[in-house]
Amino acid sequence: MEQYFSATQKMEQEVMFPSLLRGVFPQQERDGEAPEGGPTDLYERYQLLKAIKPMVERGLASVTDPGSSGDAEGDAEVAPVDGAEGNLEERLSHHVNGLQQVLTDLTKNTKALTRRYSQILEQINLSDDQSSS
Repeated sequence: MEQYFSATQKMEQEVMFPSLLRGVFPQQERDGEAPEGGPTDLYERYQLLKAIKPMVERGLASVTDPGSSGDAEGDAEVAPVDGAEGNLEERLSHHVNGLQQVLTDLTKNTKALTRRYSQILEQINLSDDQSSS
């Protein structure tokens, strides 16, 4: 979780001109690997990653804040089905593994986007240096 927040914070600090990401596609898509949901440029991914961060933060806050459990009373009224209680550990493990995979993927996407943005800035700087010579 900390790696995700660190990567997102770095992205927010480094990407000063998100419009530079318009029309730029991730490297793996050019290598023939199609993304899920169709092609999206890095600008769209930047917007998505920025939108996801508050949701992750709110989700984390609701887990660490016992007063904001929301529907906990409703859950307490439901009696466990026979054998379901033994299955709780397995279900929790499955969900934690899923969350960890999602956060890992988000972190990779965030780092790749930041890296690509830095490359774009380097190309712009090289072009400016060559044109001023």
